[in-house]
Amino acid sequence: MDRLDRHISRRAFTVGATLFGAIAATRTMAAPPLTAESPMGPFFPTSYHGEDDFDLTMLKGHKTRALGDVIEISGRVLDRYGKPLKGANIKLWQANAAGRYAHENEQNTAPLDPNFQGVANLVTGKSGEWRIKTIKPKFYDTPLGLRTPHIHFDVQGHAHRLMAQMYFPEEAEANAKDFLYKDLGEGAPTSVAQMMAPSAYRWDIVLMDAA
Repeated sequence: MDRLDRHISRRAFTVGATLFGAIAATRTMAAPPLTAESPMGPFFPTSYHGEDDFDLTMLKGHKTRALGDVIEISGRVLDRYGKPLKGANIKLWQANAAGRYAHENEQNTAPLDPNFQGVANLVTGKSGEWRIKTIKPKFYDTPLGLRTPHIHFDVQGHAHRLMAQMYFPEEAEANAKDFLYKDLGEGAPTSVAQMMAPSAYRWDIVLMDAA
């Protein structure tokens, strides 16, 4: 191999290595952290057969909206590479504005709200998008301590199922004291929504799936 050939080979290797490094760095930067796994909780709506559309604040045939502060939450379901997952199923459930679940095993004596849906069953669109209109849930007490406001999610992708809980950014102090939030460790930030406006939040859910 003469001097010119060696020079070209070294240059090609350098360019190739630089390009590979740039591609690898781009992929690393694009890959979002996986959403932290959380326990299902004791109030999964196994026997629920009521309305379960995206609007939890208003039931068909009712003239009165659910009590509490109305909020909107939107986001996407993504795979581990950051690609959207179309057709993922999301079941979510939450306490009402008084901190009570509509569940037969609920021991909380706070009042039920007959106008609050409390459960939604969604399917993501072609860009992995989903959204709900709901009531911001209240904190509630348990034998292990207070639970900060949160919403439960059961997300089923193409090859992975995730149980997660979404937390509110403005409740940072209460979140830090919540025993289940603390159990998330370094993954806790992945469970906190972004506040986009005073009553609007965004939360992307990242699964182990590959689209």
